[in-house]
Parts: sequence; structure tokens; C-alpha cells
Amino acid sequence: MSNPKYAAFEAAGPYFNLVRGALGDLVDGEHFFDVLADGVVYEVLYDFPGWPRIIQGRADLMAHFKGYTDNIELQSADKLITHKAEDGRVVVIEYEVHGTVLATGVRYNNRFCSIIKIENRKIGRWRDYMDSLAAWNALTAHAR
Repeated sequence: MSNPKYAAFEAAGPYFNLVRGALGDLVDGEHFFDVLADGVVYEVLYDFPGWPRIIQGRADLMAHFKGYTDNIELQSADKLITHKAEDGRVVVIEYEVHGTVLATGVRYNNRFCSIIKIENRKIGRWRDYMDSLAAWNALTAHAR
């Protein structure tokens, strides 16, 4: 993630690198944001304050990730399990992220399952599931 174009998103680097590695040669582009279709639909199947259920378009998704990286810094992303379906047109990834809530110093650990639809060698659709309680607990905890 050495591209200066994405320096503002460095705090999410472990996540971006994990996703990019999981998709391998199924998509074109070096960075997570490079492998997104311009009209990507990013859908989260959980309610979390401040995060919309559906984000449309790469630019809007980048703006929301900027809010994420302003609040959470990831140190690692791991435990990747990748499932490919429909000849690689659909990829399901399971993974964990580990970081710190910047405002409080509280540890942030979460588990995800993401369903990714590949269209024309780009991510066209993303459906995301996470441990909402883990996120809520980390983001509402008091400084330690």
C-alpha cells in the first residue's frame, strides 16, 4: 500500500491487503480501491450508527472509509478463509481484523464474512456481515 494516492487510508491497510490478496488474479488493480468498479454497490447487512446500509459508487465508499480510518487503526487482519463460487465470479471471504479505537485506545477485534461479486475483473457488489456487538462494545467503551 505504498501508493501516495491512498495515504489517508493507511490505518485500514491490513484489511485492504487481506482483501486484495484473497482476490488474487480474479481482479485487476493493485490497491483495494483500484479493484472496485466505479459503480460498486457496498451493502452491509447490519445496522451500525453512522454507517449506511448501502453505499453506491467508489467515491462514496472511499469517503466512508475515510471516516473509518479517522476512528480505527488496524494493526492486522488474519484468519482468512476464501471460498470461490460461480467460476470465480463470486468470492466469499471470512476474516478477522485487529486494531485500536483511536479516541480511547480501546482494542478493536472483529470478525467478518463478505460476499463479493466480480464483474469485468472488478468488484461490482459487496455484501458484508460482521460481529456488530464487538464493534459496538469497542466503540462505546471508555478509555483504558
